[in-house]
Amino acid sequence: MFFKFTTSGESHGKALVAIIEGVPGGLPIDISAIDHELWRRQQGYGRGGRMKIETDTIEILSGVRHGKTLGSPIALMIKNDDFVHWQEIMSAVEIENQPKNPRIVKRPRPGHADLAGGQKYQTRDLRDILERASARETAARVACGAIAKQLLAAFGVEIKSHVIKLGHIQAVPLWRPWEEICSIPSDSPLNCVDDTSQKAMMKLIDEAKVEGDTLGGIFEVVAKGLPVGLGSHTSWEDKLDGRLARAVMSIHAIKAVEIGEGVANAGRPGSEVHDEIFFETRQPTGERKEEVTTGSTSNISSQFVRRTNRAGGLEGGITNGEELRIRGYMKPIATLRRSLHSVDIDTKEDNLAAFERSDITAVPAAGVIGEAMVAITLANSMREKFGGDSLQEMTRNFESYRKSIDEY
Repeated sequence: MFFKFTTSGESHGKALVAIIEGVPGGLPIDISAIDHELWRRQQGYGRGGRMKIETDTIEILSGVRHGKTLGSPIALMIKNDDFVHWQEIMSAVEIENQPKNPRIVKRPRPGHADLAGGQKYQTRDLRDILERASARETAARVACGAIAKQLLAAFGVEIKSHVIKLGHIQAVPLWRPWEEICSIPSDSPLNCVDDTSQKAMMKLIDEAKVEGDTLGGIFEVVAKGLPVGLGSHTSWEDKLDGRLARAVMSIHAIKAVEIGEGVANAGRPGSEVHDEIFFETRQPTGERKEEVTTGSTSNISSQFVRRTNRAGGLEGGITNGEELRIRGYMKPIATLRRSLHSVDIDTKEDNLAAFERSDITAVPAAGVIGEAMVAITLANSMREKFGGDSLQEMTRNFESYRKSIDEY
């Protein structure tokens, strides 16, 4: 069993669509929770005008009946409200008369897929590339991730994110406990735990806006309640840290991924890096059985514990029962109002890069997308590990495995 998805759609096309496979039958689906995740992706201080145009909501086309999954592929759609202004430009059929404003792009943006994509696909209109390369595509990922989150929640797993750095300003300390991350209000401008740092970040965004510049930063995704044993040490492609790194790196503008304290650990001696192992008496499995069905966030693990978590919840490519912590490093957005130097692909003359409507920064939104990609990756590992055509069967397999871990 695999949890997998694919998306389709262009930034200014009619809609974004996604198909998810591998969701067990009988999983209750909360559509409002999916819409809430889509709303979260659109928030954040420094976002651009597109967020004011689109009101993203999900339409489930198949795979769900009377509020529960059928076990068949799930098809999702998010309509692009802005398409009304792009119908001729993004028409799927050939138009006899050239649109009055064809929006042809000839001046590639440094740091974007424009030029490399144009060369690869041999197109003279770089809009053919930028429409799909746009981060608008991530709305469909967030919808898929919202369903993955609902599957994980059935087994007591929760996922949150927070911004730990924007531009040169970082929250101090970087590491924050789960409870503090959960306490961030939903209307937080930058989804940052530290209010003082957040205000400084907002001031920096204002300065960048005046300068016509953009800003990057770092977000952290935390998953709590994971069982021991997701992933494997036996093959490079089965190592969960590798899969997670790929998933987060696939997000637009993410140029580095860190698990746990990986960056700082590279400069420390081993005695200050590895999480020592202790044995503690835990509550018997039978007394915790209700936790699985109620969606409790209790940590499901064996009686072996670690009092530090510098590894970020993964050892040897396998979850060890501690919180999973993974960070995404986002570069500044490639579309600048103060355009960078470029070249016209037809005339080869020096020119300024094209400008498409853009954000000043999108680090908080990238954190929401990071949650989605982590949720999808973890949901896939759960399906691999516990299988089952129905949620009930998957739950039985999960409970049996958890008992074996507690008895180890």
